[in-house]
Amino acid sequence: MKNHYLNTGIGRMIEIAGKEYLYFSGTSYLGIAQDVDFLDVLANNVFEWGANFGQSRNNNIRLEIFDEFEEFFAFNAGAPSAAVLSSGYLAGIAAWKSLIQNKDQIWIAPDAHTAIIPDGYSAGKQLDFVQWKKDCQQRAEKLSPQKILLIGNAVDPLNIHIHDYHWVKDIAQKHDVRLLIDDSHAFGVLGKEIFGTYSQSEDGRINLVVTGSLGKALGLPAGIILSNEEQILKIKSTPLFGGASPGSPAHLQTFLEMQHRYEEMQHLLEKNCLLFEEGIRNLAQITGRSDYPVFRFQPDEWVEQLESSGIICSSFPYPTAQSPRINRLILSAYHEKSDIEYLIDILQDLAKQS
Repeated sequence: MKNHYLNTGIGRMIEIAGKEYLYFSGTSYLGIAQDVDFLDVLANNVFEWGANFGQSRNNNIRLEIFDEFEEFFAFNAGAPSAAVLSSGYLAGIAAWKSLIQNKDQIWIAPDAHTAIIPDGYSAGKQLDFVQWKKDCQQRAEKLSPQKILLIGNAVDPLNIHIHDYHWVKDIAQKHDVRLLIDDSHAFGVLGKEIFGTYSQSEDGRINLVVTGSLGKALGLPAGIILSNEEQILKIKSTPLFGGASPGSPAHLQTFLEMQHRYEEMQHLLEKNCLLFEEGIRNLAQITGRSDYPVFRFQPDEWVEQLESSGIICSSFPYPTAQSPRINRLILSAYHEKSDIEYLIDILQDLAKQS
């Protein structure tokens, strides 16, 4: 599939060479970054707070909005404390740096995001997540008590696998366990309302840290770390946190004011996912689930055929340029019912021709 370069923002529709296409790609799962109601409030807050805030959080002049946002997000996620940073990648780095010291074992899930992988380590490619889980359990059983750091994603958005970490508490009965989870593709979609999976993995025997980008479903140019108060204080005491600029205060204020809109958009996304999954349930070429807005498909020829029908999807080789393509259709709350129905009709026709 050829690359397309745009000179405008991306929303439900995009224009390429004078032709309009329905856009079924990207990570704006709730469509909040394109929502007119959200943008109206954001515009007012940009005038109130300015376009950006470049000072250190440790400066003697501080904005209360950062503390308010952290307290609100942590409370609703079911976490004791939180730290907000300017990006999910930076948050991931700050999270693993706070956990890596004096660990006997570091076990990294095969689909872990690079932001949460410590320098000098890599995610194994020989095992899938289920095999990796079994390997962790077997290794933990054989080892004498150790300090173990487990690292993984809440969801694999490429292969559409939602991961369960309840099994980690069994390892924690014998070992001192730290668990680092990337919730970038879970915030707004999975877990507790729009606040991710922290409450699902929380256990008193585990030092849990959940981190991730807020720039996908939640539409905020920021990242967050959720954990216990001691761990968050440790992170906020580092040069990395103190030296980095925080997220946009206008966006964080808008998030606090627009909770009702997030709830509405999450409901719309759920309806779109159910409608689409029901419509393609009989198509063996498509895999996905009704509770997540990403669906993978083969064959590759469908990508160009969808484009000919006015639909742009996600298609690129992964993990290297020489790898096979990963083709996905990604739904958003901004898609209308007619968009979903049109996509289903096109896919049904393509399946009959295959």
